[in-house]
Amino acid sequence: MRWAALLLAISFATAPAVAAEPGAPLDAAGFDALTVGRTLYYNSGGQPYGVEQYLPGRKVVWAFLGDDCRKGEWYEEGGFICFVYEDNPAPQCWTFWDSDEGLVARFRGDPEGLPLIAVEQSPEPMQCLGPNVGV
Repeated sequence: MRWAALLLAISFATAPAVAAEPGAPLDAAGFDALTVGRTLYYNSGGQPYGVEQYLPGRKVVWAFLGDDCRKGEWYEEGGFICFVYEDNPAPQCWTFWDSDEGLVARFRGDPEGLPLIAVEQSPEPMQCLGPNVGV
């Protein structure tokens, strides 16, 4: 019995860290309450991924790490939080959970894919790259 408990403890200690997805996914009101007025920095698989600034009226500004900013907006549809951006009108829909690790997002239709985890947040606006900065 002791060996089984020891093996179980070792397996938990060596298991890869995966973001917990506790409870029900966030709806629009819950998502808005956790994001509006903030800039969130997301990681995927422990690596920096991108940053998104959440503005009033469900407006956003997104940038992949080191890329130009893209303006967009979000809405709730069928239990997902969906984003459309100025350069891509096709909805990008995610399920969001609030966890101890931060806000966790999983892309619709990709249950085996790595989630995005908001590892840092700031009340400061994003610093955007691109040809029209400061114009």
